[in-house]
Amino acid sequence: MSTDTAPPATPAPTTPGQGRPLGRGRAALLGMVAVLLTVAVAELLAALAGWAGLLSSSASPVGSLGGAFIDVSPGSLVEWAKQNLGAPGDKVALGIGMGLTLLLAGALIGLVARVRLTIGLTLAVLLAVVAAVAIESRADAGVFELLPLAIGAFAGCRYLWTALRPRYSTGTGVRTADRRQFLMFAGYGALGAAIAGALSRMIPSGAATAESRAAVTLPTAEMQSETGVQTLNSVPGISSYVTPNADFYRIDTAFVLPQVPTAGWKLRIHGMVDKEIEIDFAALAARPMLERMITLTCVSNPRGGDLVGNARWIGTRIADLLAEAGPQAGADCVLSADVKGFTVSTPLEALTDDRDSLLAIGMNGEPLPVEHGFPVRMVVPGLYGYVSATKWVVDMEVTRFDKVMAYWTGLGWSDHGPIKTSSRIDVPGDTAAAGQVPVAGVAWAQHRGISGVQVQINAGDGWSAWADAELSRPVSTDTWVQWVYRWDAKPGDYKIHCRAIDLDGKPQIGEDSDVIPDGATGYHQISVTVTA
Repeated sequence: MSTDTAPPATPAPTTPGQGRPLGRGRAALLGMVAVLLTVAVAELLAALAGWAGLLSSSASPVGSLGGAFIDVSPGSLVEWAKQNLGAPGDKVALGIGMGLTLLLAGALIGLVARVRLTIGLTLAVLLAVVAAVAIESRADAGVFELLPLAIGAFAGCRYLWTALRPRYSTGTGVRTADRRQFLMFAGYGALGAAIAGALSRMIPSGAATAESRAAVTLPTAEMQSETGVQTLNSVPGISSYVTPNADFYRIDTAFVLPQVPTAGWKLRIHGMVDKEIEIDFAALAARPMLERMITLTCVSNPRGGDLVGNARWIGTRIADLLAEAGPQAGADCVLSADVKGFTVSTPLEALTDDRDSLLAIGMNGEPLPVEHGFPVRMVVPGLYGYVSATKWVVDMEVTRFDKVMAYWTGLGWSDHGPIKTSSRIDVPGDTAAAGQVPVAGVAWAQHRGISGVQVQINAGDGWSAWADAELSRPVSTDTWVQWVYRWDAKPGDYKIHCRAIDLDGKPQIGEDSDVIPDGATGYHQISVTVTA
């Protein structure tokens, strides 16, 4: 008995260099590599041009896309990021999200190009156009800022064309590539993107700014009297009366920190004024300088939050500059802008009354750190930062509130932002040993001042009467105060909250409210377990 066995199938002949139809996964990967190569080359060229002083930081596609995304994001999303991620965590999350979006776009481009190369390349060009629009939306961008992106897009499209064009399977219209060819194109492309991206991060794009900052010698300033000042810095765990620069909170919309050397900085004051003023850094630094201790607070600071800090600022009075410009009748607002076009609207009255609103160039005895606005920022006592504390400021337009809309007010925040009386408990932590336990923290009511802080304790049987805490003696009403209540604690579980009272005798609002639209209210409360 014999068994017939069919001969093995003979593979269809292929022409030299022709392989199997290119799979969807491989096509998607090549598309992602093409997008990464585009971005990496553009970033490298932008970094080189920025280092040479030829282009602004807006030439960076990643930075401009991030800034544009922040500009168009709804207020609720921006606030969620500030509250839950902080700085720079919010920028890191945005960067990850942008990266994933670009990879998905690249995968789509690769899948389309697998079947219709010209349509895939058209999608790649459209993606580059979106990035170009983001670049041109930046306030300091010109047409030349598009050059790095244009060259990067050419490199990415050329890579995709080379990777997919030459190989076709007969009669199907589907690109093909054997395994060796695919690995060669994917590997070389990814390696090129990695090298270009790494080099772009190694180039000291902020070198000119760092050199400029190092060359700044802060001028002699009229010092603030600290006679009679008494701090409670010796209380373990309490916030230092002066917040170190490294610990000072940072909230802004800058996806990439603006790099502004002093040589290129100018401030323009214009609008409803009798005389337009333009002043450079040297002329500003030559004006009479003040050193003032001022506490800044972010409107997004929740009950017990850390978006508040106290520092010594050196600067010149904004009121004096505005007096020289001569605000006209009917003006009630100053719309300030940073080098990237971010805007802030500030009540004109707060910049021209007797408070020391400053154009600051120094912070805690050194030139402003870049992340806090080098070379010049605004510091205004008594107003939340979103209506007063413009960093990297280059423009001040005297105008009216009914004629302009600043960034944050356009997202639903109130256009005036007086700081609300608030207090925070820093210590104790979750547990404490029985005995005398310091309950301590800080309280603030900038430009009104704090007259007292009180504490209530709940052991599960209701709240005790309000008890007065000991206060530090601050420099002025424009800074926070430290406070401590020395509690004779017995073992058990407790809740503790605090409230501050301003110099007008008004206690802070006890009713809880959210930070939107003009700052949170309510008492900060902690839970403590006291052990024997």
